[in-house]
Amino acid sequence: MVEQDEKVLDDDFYEDEDAQKDKYLTFELAAEDYAIEIRYVTEIIGIQKITEVPDTPDFVMGVINLRGKIIPVIDVRRRFNFPTIEYGDRTCIIVVDIDGISTGLIVDEVSEVLDIPEGDVDAPPKTNKGEHSRFIQGMGKVGEEVKIILNIGKLLNDTEKEDIKTLQS
Repeated sequence: MVEQDEKVLDDDFYEDEDAQKDKYLTFELAAEDYAIEIRYVTEIIGIQKITEVPDTPDFVMGVINLRGKIIPVIDVRRRFNFPTIEYGDRTCIIVVDIDGISTGLIVDEVSEVLDIPEGDVDAPPKTNKGEHSRFIQGMGKVGEEVKIILNIGKLLNDTEKEDIKTLQS
């Protein structure tokens, strides 16, 4: 009997996995369209008061208190060395799970959830050093548009992940 229950749980797990396959949350950053796999997204919240923390990288804006949980917040524009802008009413924080670490990503504007089938995702372009950008997982083709698919696992290096982890409680 237990085996049958376990099978049901396994089936539910795989159905959830299948439901999220090829689904991406799209957002705007510096007038470009980006996407992240929906499976990493915990929630989307409006911009709110961020408490600055000393001795953190310049792209780490600080932390927020989200229902009693301390969440480090990264400004993705700063992470990519894009010009900074003043936060507006469309600015959002996408709370994601990066290797078990809840992290807020500040983006200019969240767009929508899209299906981008695996066959419509090309390899990332090479940089001027002849390498692929570590931040880019691929280039998603959606109609006539291209969405830059971020590699969430590579948004922070191992040292940065450890530093971010110390900001959580």
